This record gives sequence, C-alpha cells and structure tokens, in this order.
Amino acid sequence: MTNVKESANFIWSIADLLRGDYKQSDYGKVILPLTVLRRLDCVLDSTKSDVIKKYEQVKSMNIQNLDPILNKVAGYNFHNRSKFDFDKLVADPNNIASNLRNYINGFSEDAREIIEQFEFDNQITKLDDANLLFMVLKRFQEVDLHPSRISSMEMGYMFEELIRKFAEISNETAGEHFTPREVIKLMVNLLFMDDRDILTQKGIVKTIFDCCAGTGGMLSVAEEYLNELNPDARLEVFGQEINPESYAICKSDMLIKGQNPSNIKRANSLKRKDSEKQKPDQFINHKFDYLITNPPFGVKWKKVEKEVKDEHNEMGHGGRYGAGLPSVSDGSLLFLMNLISKMKPKSEGGSRLAIVFNGSPLFSGSPSSKKNESSIRQWVIENDMLEAIVALPNQLFYNTGIATYIWILCNHKPKERQGKVQLINAVDFYKKMSKSLGDKRNELSDDHIKNITQIYGAFEEGDYCKIFDNEDFGYRKVTVERPTLKNGKPVLDRSGNPKPDSSLRDTENIPLKEDIQSYMEREVLPHVHDAWVDEKKTNVGYEINFTKYFYQYKPLRSLEEIRADILALEEDTEELIKEVVE
Repeated sequence: MTNVKESANFIWSIADLLRGDYKQSDYGKVILPLTVLRRLDCVLDSTKSDVIKKYEQVKSMNIQNLDPILNKVAGYNFHNRSKFDFDKLVADPNNIASNLRNYINGFSEDAREIIEQFEFDNQITKLDDANLLFMVLKRFQEVDLHPSRISSMEMGYMFEELIRKFAEISNETAGEHFTPREVIKLMVNLLFMDDRDILTQKGIVKTIFDCCAGTGGMLSVAEEYLNELNPDARLEVFGQEINPESYAICKSDMLIKGQNPSNIKRANSLKRKDSEKQKPDQFINHKFDYLITNPPFGVKWKKVEKEVKDEHNEMGHGGRYGAGLPSVSDGSLLFLMNLISKMKPKSEGGSRLAIVFNGSPLFSGSPSSKKNESSIRQWVIENDMLEAIVALPNQLFYNTGIATYIWILCNHKPKERQGKVQLINAVDFYKKMSKSLGDKRNELSDDHIKNITQIYGAFEEGDYCKIFDNEDFGYRKVTVERPTLKNGKPVLDRSGNPKPDSSLRDTENIPLKEDIQSYMEREVLPHVHDAWVDEKKTNVGYEINFTKYFYQYKPLRSLEEIRADILALEEDTEELIKEVVE
C-alpha cells in the first residue's frame, strides 16, 4: 500500500497549485478527471504506438466503426488514437490547451464519455486562462499510475482517499461515494459463502449488480474474491450510479479491467419513467445472480416521490414497491425492494443479496392498514427471503458513527435455513485505527472478517449468534377497548354491545406465536376485567429488536461500592485543592 499512499499524497499536493484561482470545494473538478486521464494514459502506454500505426492504416478504409479494431490492438476495451500522450503534451507548453483537447477527443467513445461526465472542458479553459494548465499537467506526468505499479484495487483506494479529502475540505459527505473495503470484504464473504461449490466449477459465469455503485468498490472486491477462489470463473459486473464523478471513476475502472463498460449506467435507481433531468433505472427487467449495495443512510426521497408512489399505486406487486412505502424521510428500504425485483426466480437458480443499513429499517413504521416499513419487513420475512443480519461495530464508516447492519437475503435458502433468520452480534469485532478518517475510528481486521464469516457459516447458536423462526419477529397490534360507563353501568349500542370509550382505548403488541385470548387473560383482564379486543382493528407487524435479543443483564453496583468511589474522588479533589492553594 506504500505506492498508493505516496501517489495519493503526491496527487493531493498538486491541488496546492490551484490555491487562489480555485475554491477548495472545486479542487476535485480538476484533480479527479486528471487522475483518471493519467491512469488511462499509463494503461495504454505500451501499445500506444501500435494503435496509432494501425489507425493510419485503416482510417481511409471507410470502416463504419474503428473502435473494435483499435481496441484489439490496444489490448483493452478502449484506446486513444491521438498522437499525444502526457509526455508529448508537456513537451509543447505553448499549445497545451488545444493539444489536450485533441488528446481527449482521441479516446474511443466509452473512455471519452467518462471524461465528459466531469465536464472537464470548462476546467481546461479556466486553467489555461490562469496559466496553470501546463504546471498541473507536468505534475501529473510525473506520477506513475501504471497497473504494474498500482493495481485496480489500489487505484480504488486512491480514488476513495482523494474523494474523502476533497469532501472533507468542502464539508461534503464523502461516505456517499464509498464503503470501507473491509466492510465490503465481509459482505462479499457472506454473499458467496454458501455458493462456493458452484463458484469453483470450471468456466462458471455469474453476474453481480450494485444499484448505488459509487466508485465501484463493491464490484471490484467481489470480482477479486471470485478470481482468487476460481481463476477460471468470470464475474460480469453491472452497476448504476447517480453521481457523475463517481460514475466516471467506476466506469474507467471497469474499462481497464476488461469488463463491459456499457454495463455501468448513470441513472436514478429508484425511478421508473424517463425525465429530462435524470435517466430512470436502466435495469428494470434485468435479473442477476448476486446483488450488493450500500444505499445512502436516511436520505429523503422527496425528489422521486411522485414516480415511486405512482409505481406503487399503479403496479402493486407487478412493480418494485408493492410491499409498501417507507417514510419519505428515509428511502433505504426502497433500494432493498428495487434489488429484490432483480433477483432471479428460484426456478432459474435464485439469487443472493447483501445490503448495508443503519438501524432504522429494523423497526421503523407501525403496523397499520397503510403499507409502510413494517409491511415491507413482513413481506420479506414471510416470503422467507431474510437469511441473516449482522450488527457491525460503530464508527466503521467515514461519514457516520451510528450503528450499521448487513442484511443477507436469499430466495433459495438451503434446507437448514428455511423458515429461519440468523442474527449475528459483531459489535465488539473491531480494532481502533491509529488515525481517524472522518467519523471512521474503528476497522475490521482480517481475523474479524474470518471469525464473523465462520459464525455465519456454522449456523449454530452461541454468544454472538441467535437463530429465530421467521414468525418470532411478527406480532399483532390489537386494539383493546373498554366500555363507556354511565352511572357505573356500560352504555350499549343499537346491537346491544357495549359502546367503547375512545378515551380509554389502548393497544397491545402480541407475538404471532401467542394466542390473543390467552394473552388477554394473563396480561390485561386481571387489571381491567371489562376490556375486549376489537378484532376489526387488528394489524400484523414485524420488527427486529436486535438489542433485546442480545441484551445481557449487568447487576447494579452495590451502595457500598458507589460510596467508596465517591469518598475516593473527594479525597483526590481535596489533595488537588491543597496543591493549588499552596
């Protein structure tokens, strides 16, 4: 990782040249696209002359599309046919702006589109007017980003480090762009573990999709994992990302690694219909073997409220959101339902899904006739899709210190897991970082990842693992009525039944596994003998109370212990006062 830190620090230092001419919050508009350009330049270096030679041979042959021919010579899914590279650009300082535009236009279509996402042409003009373009390009020419020196995985780390630094100085949310790699490794381990027998078959081809792809970290880690497990296997990666810079970085990484760049789309994953501003979900009718994502935590979905509600109302379970709609203040569960809609049916082998949530999706939403978070959980659990939830340590993420959880879903559970949900409490599996990164103060070691994976695979109850029936998370919210009294006697309605007093109305949450009448006789009627349940108002709800399941009682300290501590503190305080006075 030394190369990564050295190169990231060097690139970060180039931003000092922009001071005065650029606001700090705009440094990324220059540094990120030039980092991508330099990476592409280094990747193509060894075949550049061959590509130019081939281009001169075929450019007059009236061939409709030269890209496939030149890509083959380049050895990648892209090429550059311009006579310029970074070395030649800095060799001609007087014409650097026009030459740089010529160089960018020399890329094949997919690579050129990546640079366009950064809207970098505006920065070329601004840098040239400020007499900075040559100086900045010269510094980039000095950094070696060739894959033989910095792997794709390390390049991903570098981009994340740069984005984090730029976000930090401009008070933006870096965590929206990426997930810590050790968290991704754990997710990928859990995602692939039950399929190791399938994944080690010779020549196996599988697909994976991330609907909030960011810079592509999850897809890269998954691809690396499968390559280590079985070099003969191929994982075709698909991703969708709304942020233009993150999308461009993700797509450039896929280009270099030989993946199909058209599998990476810039679009809004939650929308169904087209609009002028944003493309909708580009994978509406696609199905994948694996699905993985870290959607933004607690993000409002007001901007797409109309489209989402229309799909829910018009299509029901024929669309993505038939199970219900979460509160507009937190769209996390919309991303889950979107991914579930892309799972292959069991008849085609089924799919597995891993997603990161904060605590809210575990319990938010109360049972009611209106479909909400509770009904989404009910739909997921009653359809036996929820396989496991892992509670992660706090302070693992760059932009939040709150509790986070990995949910694992599967629509073809192995026999022993059918009708069951495994909860793993891994909140104590962490080590402190030597230096904090934003809100990230803790990290998972390789041993932690291994231990959590083993606990998941063993599927046995223990200190860190509990196994429940699906029904254990369900309950009935019943409305308990009491009669309106007049002169100490119940007032009857026209049917001769007691008329309920709304001011005395109450509710009880009764576990699904428990008989309602038995519960009433034990918990309610001994205290209010005239109460009854209005069955017409009963609603079923589901919630996962992680804290309750892993709660460990700690006896209160004795009064003697507390008194001794207070006396000791008083003595220490007196000594300190004496020192100050003397």
